[in-house]
Amino acid sequence: MAHAEELTIATVNNGDMIIMQKLSSEWEKETGNKLNWVVLEENVLRQKVTTDIATKSGQFDILTIGGYEAPIWGKAGWLEPVGDLGDDYDYDDLLAPIKTGLTVDGKLYAVPFYTESSFTLYRKDLFDAAGIKMPDQPTYDQIKEYAAKLTDKSKEQYGICLRGKPGWGENMAFLGTMINTYGGRWFDMDWKPQINSKPWKQAITDYVALMTKYGPPGATSNGFNENQALFSTGHCAMWIDATSAAGRVYDPKQSKVADMIAFTRAPVNVTPNGSSWSWSWNLAIPATSTKTEAAKSFLKWATSKEYVKLVGEKEGWVAVPPGTRRSTYDLPEYQKAAPFAATVEKAILSADPSKPTKDPVPYTGVQFVAIPEFQGVGTVVGQQIAAALAGQQTVDAALDNAQKQVERDMKKAGYPK
Repeated sequence: MAHAEELTIATVNNGDMIIMQKLSSEWEKETGNKLNWVVLEENVLRQKVTTDIATKSGQFDILTIGGYEAPIWGKAGWLEPVGDLGDDYDYDDLLAPIKTGLTVDGKLYAVPFYTESSFTLYRKDLFDAAGIKMPDQPTYDQIKEYAAKLTDKSKEQYGICLRGKPGWGENMAFLGTMINTYGGRWFDMDWKPQINSKPWKQAITDYVALMTKYGPPGATSNGFNENQALFSTGHCAMWIDATSAAGRVYDPKQSKVADMIAFTRAPVNVTPNGSSWSWSWNLAIPATSTKTEAAKSFLKWATSKEYVKLVGEKEGWVAVPPGTRRSTYDLPEYQKAAPFAATVEKAILSADPSKPTKDPVPYTGVQFVAIPEFQGVGTVVGQQIAAALAGQQTVDAALDNAQKQVERDMKKAGYPK
């Protein structure tokens, strides 16, 4: 490399990215380049990165973005294509559905850092003590029944922990799957919002009841990281969330319950469609960066087979970033350390963003709708539902308010297009 570059990278404060930050000194040593890290909470990261890329202010050289943004921003010309990281990168090793989701018109606009679906984690010691056997795929009615039996508030033991923090990628990531499996959808085939429909009302009523009766206090401030902390410290009998959590809750260095947990598929209700989500966190380069070559070198390093092995050797095999490469699932060390590996791979490969609901829809995406307007729409709905969870309004009022707002927003955006 002609001269050393200083790159600014924006990422989310999730465990896998914190490991990436820690190990990145290896890449800095190898290349002479320097990384300037901006590590943010999920909702804040999304806001900052979206503003930066839409206004072309060029604050960042590398972005951590989701499978939602990558194709939309790639199509808009906001991202640098990354299909040229070299033959030794082994693009064919990337899990096919993930790679397809990051590709527009034959061009790859981001590379996957880790991928997840969702599943149900539970405390097998508590289930055994209560004489309950978790089925291979529980229904939401069973979840309610188990949560009731396993709640003991005097011990700060809650039957269930679920996301309550408002945001399209926070509470709505989980709730999107719950609404799907209850037979709901965001829009009908004419793009008319369906938010105050019967399936939505049933799903959100059940969610609020579950959380109020059997969940931890102050749930409206709990997102993925907060629930992971509650589960790891023994406060939750069940937690339905991202499969990427497995590597941390099964890691005795990070979890007090590492040897007491088991997992099963995400719960279902009237349809299996869209009952578990499909999400990837990816690294991308904004078209405004003037340091593209150095940025590509980092992308290649952080999403390579070698990086997976480096994490395994330095941090423990249970901690390797899941769901991106087939070769990860062939590693005997990973298979041994991660009892959840095969289940996670299967969940990721079986999530179908093209058939996310019981009834037909004009969009793709399981727990999100792959249109630029969804960031705003999903957040508005998440805020109304959080207000219902906090007891500030009824579920019906929350969904009626959300319906009106989304109707206005979609009309303003010119739907149906």
